[in-house]
Amino acid sequence: MVGISLATGLGGFLFGFDTAVINGAVDALAEEFALSAGREGYAVDSALLACALGAWFAGTLANRYGRLPVMVVAAALFFVSAIGAGLALGVTDVIIWRVVGGLGVGAASVIAPAYIAEVSPARVRGRLGSLQQLAIVTGIFAALLSNALLASLSGGAADVLWFGIETWRWMFMIETLPALVYGLMALGLPESPRFLVARGREDEATRVLRDFTGVTDTDSLIERIGDSIRREDKESFRDLIGKRFGLKPIVWIGVLLSVFQQFVGINVIFYYSTTLWKSVGFDESSALLTSVITSVTNIVVTIVAILLVDKVGRRKMLLAGSFLMGISLAMMAVSFSFAELATASDGTTSAQLDAPWSIIALISANVFVV
Repeated sequence: MVGISLATGLGGFLFGFDTAVINGAVDALAEEFALSAGREGYAVDSALLACALGAWFAGTLANRYGRLPVMVVAAALFFVSAIGAGLALGVTDVIIWRVVGGLGVGAASVIAPAYIAEVSPARVRGRLGSLQQLAIVTGIFAALLSNALLASLSGGAADVLWFGIETWRWMFMIETLPALVYGLMALGLPESPRFLVARGREDEATRVLRDFTGVTDTDSLIERIGDSIRREDKESFRDLIGKRFGLKPIVWIGVLLSVFQQFVGINVIFYYSTTLWKSVGFDESSALLTSVITSVTNIVVTIVAILLVDKVGRRKMLLAGSFLMGISLAMMAVSFSFAELATASDGTTSAQLDAPWSIIALISANVFVV
């Protein structure tokens, strides 16, 4: 079961890697194609727009064709996106291939946790499901670390690395390795018992439950799965509609939590932290290293949160995290406001920041966002 969850969690890893890999490449990309601020921003966020589309269709495709084929398709999307973005001839190519990768991100974000929940036994389902979030932040860390290492080998993201190809292109293409591993591992996974029961393949579902989850009373479990599927068929969007404001209060709570989770600005750190640090006086090497440090914070605090969430409770962690996050983001805003302009010998000016305070503020913001 741990092996299955780790293999599936590679989808979460690629989720984090694909979305964050642009962090180290964005400045060199903008310089290469002489991008305006607007086009630069769209090159970054186009993947997220496609992510929503991929998530929308992934569930339907998984119910029709199975969970594993969708995983393999997602791996293929990651693979071709990495190659395409790395060999792009213009910003339009980059956007197209970022959209392709975003479709894979959306599919993986839906299928991976659903598959883990359907295959894993109830006694460890929560812990194994938490691997998805840990995989995402690990993917973000791996992307930022690989960006920093590749840039250190060549001297900078815009410099040539191997075979006459610029480093920022290799930052994209390195994703082909985990994408290939994800696709190969998905081919060796068992199909979801829930999908098999929905297709009337109870014998195969019995084998999966017995061999991979250790369930002995498979007949009663398959009967419960069948009842759940029949109840699910009766549900519709109408079940979400409430008398006030269009939707039921619990639905609005879920929607608003998701919205405000994004509005705190953590995506600025995930996608633009290297650019942010360079804008206030850090050289590229230091900016990339600082981005790696903040991504390590993501991993550490995610592990702490997994260990505490069942003991402390979701609500208390949300309240405490939100309050402390507000303080740390305010600290970061204040520290950036004290950046001073410095004039170089060539007459150009750049901002200079008091690094220790700003790094402390940024790391604390990461802690409480997670």
